[in-house]
Amino acid sequence: MTAAVAYRVDTTSRLAQWRINDLAAATYRKSDPFKIGLWNWHLSVEKSRTLIIRLSPELSSLPKENPPIPIASFMIKVISLTAGERKCFVHPDVIDKQLQSSEDFVWTVEVPLSGKFIVDIEFLDIKTAPPDGGEPCSIWSGGLTCGQSNHTAIALLGRMLSEGIQTDVTINASDGSISAHRAILASRSPIIRSMFLHELKGKETAAIDISDMSIEACRALLNYMYGNVKKEEFLPHRLSLLHAADKYEISDLKDACHESLLEDINTINVLERLQNASVYHLPELKSSCLLYLVKFGKIYDIRDEFRSFLQCADRELIAEIFDQVLGAWKGF
Repeated sequence: MTAAVAYRVDTTSRLAQWRINDLAAATYRKSDPFKIGLWNWHLSVEKSRTLIIRLSPELSSLPKENPPIPIASFMIKVISLTAGERKCFVHPDVIDKQLQSSEDFVWTVEVPLSGKFIVDIEFLDIKTAPPDGGEPCSIWSGGLTCGQSNHTAIALLGRMLSEGIQTDVTINASDGSISAHRAILASRSPIIRSMFLHELKGKETAAIDISDMSIEACRALLNYMYGNVKKEEFLPHRLSLLHAADKYEISDLKDACHESLLEDINTINVLERLQNASVYHLPELKSSCLLYLVKFGKIYDIRDEFRSFLQCADRELIAEIFDQVLGAWKGF
């Protein structure tokens, strides 16, 4: 391993892994900076009788006089790869920990380690406190621009939808209906515009059936189209919204879903996201899922689920997965 590689930390949007090949006794090592969220971060390891791990942000790298201090929630573990065995030592989840210096988070691993090991840290969330006080807010907006619905015109469009002002089309979801406005729907989707020009032309009472969406997901879709969607309704319906965005050619919604799904890949959702990345032709999401599973070794944490996934995945996707696995073995 070259000196440059020895200090490099590999990352995805929320995951960082530092691979260390043999740390001698009484040795201190500090990683190169790695980017997660707004900050450059550092990991350091110190080995004597125990292994001491520290995590800290580089606040001086931010172009502000009073840079925001991260309030982080994360999972951190050490994976030992000695003599062909894979052992995992896990720290209890850290929730809403303010991190400003290398002394704010220190983990002493009591078990002596030798040979290769990986320091693995997965950020669940990072918040910052508003400069004028108030509740800390997550830096990850779920693919939405903060303050998106604060303009007066957008707020009025949302009111038109929520209060049913002068509506002229009904959206029938799988478990309910919502009234909306033809002009707005037609302006947001070329597929829906075509429906109004052909299938529904001349009808005074038009209806669009979206039977593959629940009423709540459909409401989130309409609120997005009206510019009035909130993070708490967008996040739980991202996959339904991705399907609708693809079906009705709402390209900005598809981009927003794609960006959001990249932000919080974890062992619970990675296989479902990998499948959807293949179905909806999202190469960046697919690459991130494969990176998370293979290079970052999360495939070991979900072996049973992965076996079941392989039984129903399409051949082309399976071939891509095995190409990644073979490539990782060659490079290790």
